[in-house]
Amino acid sequence: MIWLTVTPKISLVDEPLKIQVSGLPPSQLVNLQASLTDEKGLLFCSQALYWSDEAGEVDLERAAATGGDYVGVQPMGLFQCLKPEKLFHRLMKRDVMQSPFRVRLDLFDSYHPVFSSPRDQPAASQTVERWYVAPGVQWVQIRGSRVRGALFLPPGEGPFPGLIDMFGLVGGLTEFRASLLASRGFAALALAYFAYEDLPSFLDEVDLEYFEEAANILLEHPKVGGAGVGVVAICKGAEIALAMATFLPQITATVCINGTNAIHGTALRYRDLHISPIPYKFECVRFTPLGLLSFFSVMGDTRAEANQGSIIPVEKAQGQLLLVVGESDQNYNSKAYAEEVMERMRRHGRKNSTLLSYPGAGHLIEPPGSPFCPCSRNPFVVLPLMWGGEAQPHAAAQEHSWREIQKFLCHHLCPTGSSKP
Repeated sequence: MIWLTVTPKISLVDEPLKIQVSGLPPSQLVNLQASLTDEKGLLFCSQALYWSDEAGEVDLERAAATGGDYVGVQPMGLFQCLKPEKLFHRLMKRDVMQSPFRVRLDLFDSYHPVFSSPRDQPAASQTVERWYVAPGVQWVQIRGSRVRGALFLPPGEGPFPGLIDMFGLVGGLTEFRASLLASRGFAALALAYFAYEDLPSFLDEVDLEYFEEAANILLEHPKVGGAGVGVVAICKGAEIALAMATFLPQITATVCINGTNAIHGTALRYRDLHISPIPYKFECVRFTPLGLLSFFSVMGDTRAEANQGSIIPVEKAQGQLLLVVGESDQNYNSKAYAEEVMERMRRHGRKNSTLLSYPGAGHLIEPPGSPFCPCSRNPFVVLPLMWGGEAQPHAAAQEHSWREIQKFLCHHLCPTGSSKP
């Protein structure tokens, strides 16, 4: 009898699983496959080839894959390498509260790259549930005078450290990171800022007072403790987050993932302050042989004298900054932008910023459990966008940065007497 064991069967998506096979003949080549269907009906799959050991077992914590979507010892490689059956789609959980991703794992005890057939029956199968929200987390719709979003509250009375979670130019409301952060003990506000409900359809201008209102909503909530709130953001959201850290006294801890150090494309306004953007250079756009669009060269030069008025004066930030960058980001020159932030802070004698830089990681550094996505479509761009990165170092960056982000937020946001994550 061949056994495929996966534990735990039900878990949060950022938790590792233990995958083992037993009951095989010694030195048997096997094919392990993972698959899931997302909420839009799109199929995502991965596979890897392994040899059983002398005991007829395969333990993914020790065994090295010899081929497939990855090679080497990667205990969570089947999940990290899930890729869409239809090209250029990104796996993103939409309904985080009501359902998990159900991932099926199949073991085939034979493999041939030419003669294998979809009609082949697996020797063993298991299905696991991967949730984006822990039991007891509450979802609260937020509708301030202008603010639109969803607040995720951990179970218990609190008070909890509060933070705002934002994504980039995909628009709408993305909740999966906020729900995970709430599952780890933070009161997390997933904040929309365009293309959602009655918000503007396009981001014509960044009005920082909108984001200040969101921070105040958090601070006034009875289950949020502390004198300030945090921000976690990526891409354009990280650009806005850096401005929030600079100009809003309510922000005490900021995580910028693959952002910039200047205002790009859309002007920023805050009360009497107006920062003109560095214009996008669409005439410099690049296309790959596969028809993908690289935005990398569209971003204007942040070191040019003419653009210095658009640089965010980050030395004014009173809170702590954590910059997370993928050195193989093909969307932004994130490493250069982060190094410019660090250089500017040193020049002004500031010591409240930290840089985590990951070789081989791309633009979409997300929580563990999010598959490596080197390119995907954006609702506001005609062609698929290049995000960059390599699967194995990108997955390692996601695991390490997720731990460091939580430690950073806890250290700088948890008030005395609060419920610490």
